[in-house]
Amino acid sequence: MLTSVQKEILQSLISLYRKSNFKSIKGEEIAEVMSRNPGTIRNQMQSLRSLGLVKGVPGPRGGYKPTVKAYHTLNIQDSDNDSMVPIFRDGEKVKDITVSKIEFTSIAHPGECEAAVKAVGNIKGLDLGDIIRVGPTPVNKLILDGIVVGRDDMDNIILLDTTAIRSMPKNTVFDIATRDVLKLKSSMDIKTASKILSDEGIEGAPVVDDENDIVGILTLSDITKAIAAGGEKILIAEIMSKHIISVEKDVMIADAIEVMNKNSIGRLIVVDENGVPLGIVTRTDLLDKIAGLR
Repeated sequence: MLTSVQKEILQSLISLYRKSNFKSIKGEEIAEVMSRNPGTIRNQMQSLRSLGLVKGVPGPRGGYKPTVKAYHTLNIQDSDNDSMVPIFRDGEKVKDITVSKIEFTSIAHPGECEAAVKAVGNIKGLDLGDIIRVGPTPVNKLILDGIVVGRDDMDNIILLDTTAIRSMPKNTVFDIATRDVLKLKSSMDIKTASKILSDEGIEGAPVVDDENDIVGILTLSDITKAIAAGGEKILIAEIMSKHIISVEKDVMIADAIEVMNKNSIGRLIVVDENGVPLGIVTRTDLLDKIAGLR
């Protein structure tokens, strides 16, 4: 297992290697970025070479290059400059730091959205409370605004409380909606509904009446609150949310997320131009679609 210093050296090497357009990097350059003694870097490089994470390049223009194994060890994509994702702080680009991966974490809770940003380079200059922007990403052109609420120097991860997500993929909600939608009968008791949701591994579902018209939305959160109040035999019609939010099938992902945020909800009913339900899309569906760097 790599030490924190070895991880930091690899992170710095990969960052400088990308910035130099993939030329070999001297130990002195790494030492300067890390504010460490060049001798310390050389000693650690011997260990990293023996592990197959770094290769030496001889000659006056030589130095070190990361191997493919180094990228895999740090869970970083081995990619070219065209796919490098920048970080900005207070509107200014942060030097020598790029992003290799974005994962959304608190997506199960409708008013919250945290993102874990895997970075390449020295992130120690980013402090809690800093307002930063990540992106755009190369494929989905995702731009993420947020406030730094955590930092893992060991794994080079920045935790963001996101404030805005923009420039989404040009997909409609219908492109990613679940079309074979599970529906719950309003006459069910919450114990039965809870088992169905649990068996299906989902957080919520639309509720229909005897004529199969959607009359509400039921979530596991609704059920938990009812059971805590001692209402195990209550019908779901009594606790479901009757405030149904729907979007037409050609609504773009960015607009759908804005609707969710404004209404503090985690799922939307997708309908056609006549209001006929076609499927359901969740916050998880939307964020899973936009989170990929490739």
